[in-house]
Amino acid sequence: MTTTTTPTEPAAVLEYRLTAIDRCDSCGAQAYIAAEVNGSELLFCAHHGRKYEAKLRSIASSWHDETARLLESV
Repeated sequence: MTTTTTPTEPAAVLEYRLTAIDRCDSCGAQAYIAAEVNGSELLFCAHHGRKYEAKLRSIASSWHDETARLLESV
């Protein structure tokens, strides 16, 4: 018996929204920035995201920034 496999479609890029459950890895505040580094996701509040952005952007495979949401309710 011969088994034939077909390649699957590439995974769709998921657009997600960070929620109040997502917390900053540095201080525990609500996360608004997610960075993927070496296959691991790092979450940061706006303050720590800005603090580490210059260093992380050069090594991160993705950078998801939702800090604009801080001004939505104003």
